[in-house]
Amino acid sequence: MLLAGQLLAGMLLAGAQLSAPARAATPWSQAQQAVVVTAADWDASAGQLHRFERRGDGWHRVGPALPVQLGRNGSAWGLGLHPQRPDDGTPVKREGDGRSPAGIFAIAEAFGYADDAGIELPYRPMRQSSYCIDVRGSALYNRIVDAERVGADAVRGSTEPMRLDLHNDGDQRYKLGFVIAHNPGNRDGAGSCIFAHLWKNADTPTAGCTAMPEPAMARLLDWLRPADRPIFVLMPASEYARLQAPWHLPSIDRTASRKDIAHE
Repeated sequence: MLLAGQLLAGMLLAGAQLSAPARAATPWSQAQQAVVVTAADWDASAGQLHRFERRGDGWHRVGPALPVQLGRNGSAWGLGLHPQRPDDGTPVKREGDGRSPAGIFAIAEAFGYADDAGIELPYRPMRQSSYCIDVRGSALYNRIVDAERVGADAVRGSTEPMRLDLHNDGDQRYKLGFVIAHNPGNRDGAGSCIFAHLWKNADTPTAGCTAMPEPAMARLLDWLRPADRPIFVLMPASEYARLQAPWHLPSIDRTASRKDIAHE
């Protein structure tokens, strides 16, 4: 994805296993904002989104948890900032599997239908000719491109036009969203075009993204600040509970204080 290479260069922990203790300095140790999504289990197609900010005394919740829709088949370990998956039979993200990538990821550029979003994240307006390439074997795999620049042949076969409203009877799901930097090395077949975007409705899962209502997305984008190196975390609740402490992630078990909610 655009910006993902710069955001993630040198961040992957090659050869490490998820069961190994995290080092004191993780690739996300400088993150001051965290978007955390948890689900009931690997096959759950819905979850809860939590926001946190790191201040002097640790992570603090920002606002209440919100419902989100996930991949129609649940989630699976993806490629991001976290160590490699364990060889324990848990699912691994593959192209077209209908699962949302699990793990810890950088947050890359925002995108949408408007020319400008008035937010701090880098923002890219989508055009009728904008596509994300999900075609196996393509040199542009897992990238958002403009067909007017790369040519019609380069986007042939892509199922991800970024102006869904113009290609799919006014579909508003990509009206506003951001790129979750999954598979930053663009490994063929490991999964592509992973976004947080607007949901169709509260009961419809995604093809592998994380979806939410428009007010929640607008509030999230207003809050995210590139200078705070925000991360996106998605896991089944049991995995998150196991890895939260060694990976120095926010605790989602404690009750948000009045101060936390007021910080919204």
